Amino acid sequence: MISVNNLSVQFGGESLFDHISFIINDKDRIGLVGKNGAGKSTLLKIIQGLQKPSEGDVIVPEGQSVGYLPQELESQSSKTVLEEAMNAFSEVVQLEERIAKFEKEIHERSDFESENYHKLIRSHSEAIERYHLIGGQSVHVDIEKVLLGLGFEREEFDRKMSTFSSGWQMRVEIAKILLRKHDVILLDEPTNHLDIESIQWFEEYLAGFKGAVTLVSHDRAFLDNVTRRTIEISLGKIYDYKANYSAYVDLREERMENQMATYNNQQRQIRQIERFIDRFRSKSTKAKQVQSRIKMLDKIDLVDVDLVDESGIRFRFPPAPHSGKIILEGKNISKDYPQKRVLSDLNFSVIKDDRIAFVGKNGEGKTTLSKVITGIVDFTGDLKFGHNVVIGYYAQNQSDFLDPERTVFQTIDDIAVGDIRPRIKGILGGFLFSGDDIEKKVKVLSGGEKSRLSLARLLLTPANLLILDEPTNHLDMRSKDVLKSALLQYNGTLIIVSHDRDFLQGLTNRVFEFRHGKFKEYIGDIYDFLEQRRLRTLNELDAAQKKSSLLTGKDQSSQNKLDWEKRKENDKEIRKVKTQVSKSESEIERIELAIKDKEAMLAKPEKYQKQIQDGSLYKLYEELKQALSREMKRWEELNYELEILED
Repeated sequence: MISVNNLSVQFGGESLFDHISFIINDKDRIGLVGKNGAGKSTLLKIIQGLQKPSEGDVIVPEGQSVGYLPQELESQSSKTVLEEAMNAFSEVVQLEERIAKFEKEIHERSDFESENYHKLIRSHSEAIERYHLIGGQSVHVDIEKVLLGLGFEREEFDRKMSTFSSGWQMRVEIAKILLRKHDVILLDEPTNHLDIESIQWFEEYLAGFKGAVTLVSHDRAFLDNVTRRTIEISLGKIYDYKANYSAYVDLREERMENQMATYNNQQRQIRQIERFIDRFRSKSTKAKQVQSRIKMLDKIDLVDVDLVDESGIRFRFPPAPHSGKIILEGKNISKDYPQKRVLSDLNFSVIKDDRIAFVGKNGEGKTTLSKVITGIVDFTGDLKFGHNVVIGYYAQNQSDFLDPERTVFQTIDDIAVGDIRPRIKGILGGFLFSGDDIEKKVKVLSGGEKSRLSLARLLLTPANLLILDEPTNHLDMRSKDVLKSALLQYNGTLIIVSHDRDFLQGLTNRVFEFRHGKFKEYIGDIYDFLEQRRLRTLNELDAAQKKSSLLTGKDQSSQNKLDWEKRKENDKEIRKVKTQVSKSESEIERIELAIKDKEAMLAKPEKYQKQIQDGSLYKLYEELKQALSREMKRWEELNYELEILED
């Protein structure tokens, strides 16, 4: 349990938090919400001890482990993915090194009767006992499970961290936090670095996590699926709700309505009392009633109405210029990078008014195809645009397209033409840039401010094909809702790359899922796709059954028989592998008992002097360890095979 007591934070004379208090209980699932700049990330840093408050304190019980994932991380690791993940088990690594050192020394020693030898054997046994106690033997299985869940392929485990993008490096950091099994984990925008499949896996993992979770996220679906408590930060105060995000929104609205109704009733009562006092103040016959009303007025406990931070971006996309029916056609589109082929012979067409979502794991080609269409990267194949197609593009790394030395005003003024020029300040005001803000240089802007500035630029040139790559990163909930509303009203063609399920819902009518250089098309919005994706493996196992609907009579009967035999064969294979897994587990248990027995013998050199002197005992001990390693690997392979069969 972590206690936040009377916390206040001031920046430049302004109050970010004003004497806030709350408790993070064991197994809590808390979502911190509020507009950008409300102090969510600052609060996490204070809880982690990375930043000091102006007043108040945070009490973390002694011995309680707290893990923290920052929003951004500068990784300088020269290790491989697997080696970096092993950093989560520093004690296991240290024990493995100690055990290896002890075993080398035992093998080289011959003073079996000495006190030092006995001490060495005891230290060796204690290290092995501790290793098994903290689950050292299952570390590699745990690492593999988490890395695969977060989207890594097995062949990538031995790649250097430096060869991965910052987003993939952040996934390794997430893996380390999960593997350490902290009592409390603090996560700042963890889904920014994950694709939809990894987010769903992450949600399931957190559902089984035994500690407490406090997180900041602008992903409404993720918040709803993970959290059971919502703490809103607004204008220096906090509001604590025992509900997930969607329920909190309803409860907050209900609270505000009830509060306003109570306030209005009280104000009406006060006005009535004041009118009575004013009317009869000068009449001696009413003096007693007037004094009674004055006392009544003094005793009224005034109802406060919580101020609501209503600031948020306001905009609509300009009408799309007229275009032909065909927006673009791609034939045999391919793109190679030194490490891999990202796009492989893609064929597709985009029709006027299409609204397409690009989804799939990071690195599978979504952003690359977006850049191919916008002409940013070269490619092989043929890409043809229809009549009068005008592209508006929002890049995932949008800050790379902004001049860091230009001011906010100059960034818009540089490309504004015609009637738009006199309206620049109004446009910037709609994106929360006002007063001195418009003279800030781009390089000092936050991620959210750069995102808003980039969206503002999109309004300056009317487009009939909008390509948006992760536009919701760094936007708060209200800004995301405004953007979604603007896109729903936009009358052009839309291609959008996003991992935010709630944002995509109802926004698109086609989904392209990217995998291994290709994509598969699904009709419908994101939740239609997720439902079809969930059923797809079953459908593939039973693909022949689909064909049976086209067959009649004897042909259909034969097809059904083949389907039944196929399922029967698959079930038989599953039972066979399960039996092998069970036998492997029994063999692992047998070998571990044999190792323990040999360790006990090594601890009594006076009784087993002959076997120790001729090296046979130590040789057998080493053989057992190697056998255990082989069997553990076989067990992992069998379980992986079982997962594939049961998928």
